[in-house]
Amino acid sequence: MTAPAPTLSTTRRPHIVWLDVMRLVAILMVVICHCTDPLNASAEARSNPDIGFWGAVWGAAVRACVPLFVMITGALLLPVRQEAGAFYKKRIPRVLWPFLIWSVLFNLAPWFIQWVGGSSALVTDFFPYAPDPSASLSDALRDVAMIPLAFTVYATPMWYIYLLVGLYLYMPIFSAWVTAASDKSKRLFLYLWGISLLLPYATYFISPNLLGVCSWNGFGTFYYFAGFNGYLLLGHYLKEGGNGNALKIFWPFSGSSKDDRLTNDWSVWKTFLICAVMFAIGYYVTYTGFSTTAANPNATETEMELYFTFCSPNVLLMTLAMFLMLQKVVINTPVIVKALANMTQCGFGIYMVHYFVVGPFFLLIGPSEIPIPLQVPLMAVCIFLCSWAFTALLYKLMPHKAKYIMG
Repeated sequence: MTAPAPTLSTTRRPHIVWLDVMRLVAILMVVICHCTDPLNASAEARSNPDIGFWGAVWGAAVRACVPLFVMITGALLLPVRQEAGAFYKKRIPRVLWPFLIWSVLFNLAPWFIQWVGGSSALVTDFFPYAPDPSASLSDALRDVAMIPLAFTVYATPMWYIYLLVGLYLYMPIFSAWVTAASDKSKRLFLYLWGISLLLPYATYFISPNLLGVCSWNGFGTFYYFAGFNGYLLLGHYLKEGGNGNALKIFWPFSGSSKDDRLTNDWSVWKTFLICAVMFAIGYYVTYTGFSTTAANPNATETEMELYFTFCSPNVLLMTLAMFLMLQKVVINTPVIVKALANMTQCGFGIYMVHYFVVGPFFLLIGPSEIPIPLQVPLMAVCIFLCSWAFTALLYKLMPHKAKYIMG
């Protein structure tokens, strides 16, 4: 007799306000990160001590932005409760159409700005990592044709969408293991993933040919545990077990052997103190490493990004600290809860559109008398509010079609 096929739950997941707060913080951090691009993009900008210093200060402070997004995804979607086909059908088109639309607009923008009479310098003000932008329509169309395979310096934020689609493809498969695995097995995965976070530094300072990596093999010993899937699992693991599971990561011998999970709950102050220490350590390594490298005008892009690597121990410490602290947020005011829910609906659209607004606000605020340390947060708040307003307006004017443009 054939066993009945297992049924998958279609129950709607409960709304979690602290995850909305975390998403708000992550979006603001992404915007701040891109507001530092004009400060960090060129050796000329970094040669100004004030600009170089504050570019490093703010850039290092918000490096947890992308890992937080991935942890939110893991917290919300793992384990996947749908068949793979249904999951893909629901998730991937929702990000694919906005990704294509905005990627086309980003890649056509340099040609269009110069076609209407703007200078190449203006294009660079809009896109700091494009010091010599092309005014050719054929070059722009070539970049558009490459969108399925690669992003350009004009569409820098789009790199995350390639990552997100990959995680979506991976999640239903990974989810089968997540569902069956014990907390102890999940911690083992996270420990091995933690070792992989050391590899960017080991590869740079020791040898590029570590643990079997060579010209004919790019997949070393810990490759299968490396990458953003660790953040994905960590978000799920901490949401399910809270502070108890966080402590078990650092001290695996604590807690009840009966259910392999701690039941104690940290106070807000205890959480804050522990998280402050973790964040400070991660921030010190990130800031010191980046600022030292940025001071070298001959530093390569690889060297510049080494201490900013998302999958690194220092960024993990900052990300873990922020996740655990924001888990403690409790909001019951209906107006604020509603605003956060609206921001969550508009979040993907804010991400899509915000990079277009960075250039104009940099041109507006950069030359002003506002002190440099205040310029970045002021720009970020203005860009965030404008992007949120634009996205919310589009949803109001086109309630059924806006999702194809803004996600």
